[in-house]
Amino acid sequence: MTLSRRTVLAGTGALVLAFSLAPARAQTETGKGEGPRKRGLPGSLDDTPRLDSWIRVGPDGAVTVLTGKAELGQGLKTALLQIAAEELKAPLTRLSLVTADTGRTADEGYTAASHSVQDSGTAIRHAAAQVRALLIAEAAGRLGVPAERLRAEDGAVLGPGGARIGYGDLVTDALLTAEAQPASSLTPAAEYAVIGRPVPRIDIPAKVTGGAAYIQDLRPPGLLHARVVRPPSYGAILIEVDATAVERLPGVVKVVRDGTFLGVVAEGEWTAIQAMRRLAASARWREIASLPDAAALPDALRALPSRDSTILERGATGGAGTVVEGTFTRPYLAHGSIGPSCAIAEWQDGGVTVWSHSQGIFPLRRALAGLLHLPDDKVRCIHAEGAGCYGQNGADDAAADAALLARAVLGRPVRVQWMREQEHAWEPFGPGMVASVRAAVTPDGRVADWTHEVWSPSHMMRPGPPGALLAAREIAEPFTPAPPVALAQPEGGGDRNAIPLYAFPNARVVHHFLPEMPLRGSSMRSLGGYLNVMAIESTVDDLARAAGWDPVAFRLRHLTDARASAVVAAAARSFGWEGRSARAGGGFGFAFARYKNLEAYCAVAVEVAVDRETGQVSIERVVAAVDTGEVVNPDGVANQIEGGILQAASWTLFERVAFDRTRVTSVDWSAYPILRFSAVPRSVEVHIVTQPDQPFLGVAEAAQGPAGAALANAIRDATGQRLHDLPLTAGRIKAALGA
Repeated sequence: MTLSRRTVLAGTGALVLAFSLAPARAQTETGKGEGPRKRGLPGSLDDTPRLDSWIRVGPDGAVTVLTGKAELGQGLKTALLQIAAEELKAPLTRLSLVTADTGRTADEGYTAASHSVQDSGTAIRHAAAQVRALLIAEAAGRLGVPAERLRAEDGAVLGPGGARIGYGDLVTDALLTAEAQPASSLTPAAEYAVIGRPVPRIDIPAKVTGGAAYIQDLRPPGLLHARVVRPPSYGAILIEVDATAVERLPGVVKVVRDGTFLGVVAEGEWTAIQAMRRLAASARWREIASLPDAAALPDALRALPSRDSTILERGATGGAGTVVEGTFTRPYLAHGSIGPSCAIAEWQDGGVTVWSHSQGIFPLRRALAGLLHLPDDKVRCIHAEGAGCYGQNGADDAAADAALLARAVLGRPVRVQWMREQEHAWEPFGPGMVASVRAAVTPDGRVADWTHEVWSPSHMMRPGPPGALLAAREIAEPFTPAPPVALAQPEGGGDRNAIPLYAFPNARVVHHFLPEMPLRGSSMRSLGGYLNVMAIESTVDDLARAAGWDPVAFRLRHLTDARASAVVAAAARSFGWEGRSARAGGGFGFAFARYKNLEAYCAVAVEVAVDRETGQVSIERVVAAVDTGEVVNPDGVANQIEGGILQAASWTLFERVAFDRTRVTSVDWSAYPILRFSAVPRSVEVHIVTQPDQPFLGVAEAAQGPAGAALANAIRDATGQRLHDLPLTAGRIKAALGA
């Protein structure tokens, strides 16, 4: 944290960092493009092909691995180091990792959509393998022996007669400036020494011992503390505020007002908080009742203007059979980050350096450059982990706040941290959605008809554009919010996972994209996949019941993807599905999905107990099976699936953003409850279906849809009632039971 814009970015050892920033293809959630690859290179190498953009070797043999992705608690640092160590044949202890930094790393867009290992890990794997080959070739030239007689081991090249040359002695200024080639000599799975092993995560020790693990913990020299005063509601107009009295308070360095953007900078954090409260108390606002009726949110969403697209048309819908239909709704969901959003900014030499837990450091730089009217090269953004930062929470907004406030006190770093009520009220929420499914099943258990419609606002309003930032809308010369983005299939946004993976012969899926956004929304884990999988898997369960089929057998009958069938069978077998026996008030549920129909396969079985008098749900047991292609760190995969299960349980049973016609009202933990330890499943098992030598598949968001749907199906099994409106609270369950 002593870096500043005046710090010279020195290379470690003999390799000089260099990379190209090629234009992206058509936008996806990751901020990088889909479509034809420019060079035909694997993963993110296609955009940044120079090997020394990914791997650097010092004269002492130490290796620096670089990635444009960010550690978000998903164990990325550990996994990428494992990949590099495996292909370089170097000990993990000699490797270090640099994550997203606009001054040092490649631009890999957003760390999103479960693409990190798939894109960055693939790039690092191939770059490391090709670096190994270059080092061996260099050693062959020096030793005068064919490269085939040499091998890499323990950070050195070994040859006949005990010859050994360390990597640090082999590397030269120019050796690794070569561009990557399409083909690499990758280590086969049978020879793995590091990949596939449960290596302890390198980021955990500081997090469990009270170390400086997060941006919230950082205290660089000369630090000033700041707080912002946000408007009380969307569109509120500032009438007056007494800044003079607050600026006279001891310890207050500056009060900043620019339009309706208000902030205070102080020597101490408590002083900044007290000054913020005084400033907020002196402010008068004019508010507008612009929000819909929360009780009628589904109707309000479906009444909005929509841009409609048919994303699947297969066969002819309208087939005969027993009809099952339902309309499923989800409310707006908050990220609920335990650590409120935070950023540090420092202005020097006409430019600014910003430390942020944003998921898109390069897009954030573009947004800040626009906001501050600076060229991109005068803005440097460095990723630092945040205590809760998946999806787009307030991280980017806090970065903008910090940059604006630090501009008022040049030469000193300024730390901005949001208050809890600001986090809950102003972050971009996961959008409210509606999904309607109508299907028919024949007496012999075949799905004869399937129609799925989904209504959803945008799930992608990240920076890039300056207008995506709150402060950019509040300043005296505001930026217009960017138009909502409808993410395209096959990944999709609100329509993510709306196309069933099942081989239904007659199926139609329609996406109603809603450009208007009643509440501020953007990316949240799994995007529309959570509700769409919930709707699909609930309906599939009800179709199986209507046809008299076991839910697992019914799913297997309609799956043609062998890997999907294997995951479903593995989850059922590990759970003991065929031998299950429900206790009084108990129920079982099952669900499956392949995330985005492109990435990891996940099946989940759940056992619950429901108290019929109170409606309270106890999750007794959860068993999941996952196929995520090549597994780098099995503990990391299990951790991601376990986390997804808990998050889905919290969404499904508890979470809902509350608001009246003017304001968001769920501004603390009492108004926005999340899963507590007392409600955590009693048992969670994760079984990995191994796929050696297969491509990496994203796993971080694979469990949310299946886990939520399996829980809903278990509640249906226990109560005999299908509830369609999320969350499935104790009150709603009790009302459905007539208790």
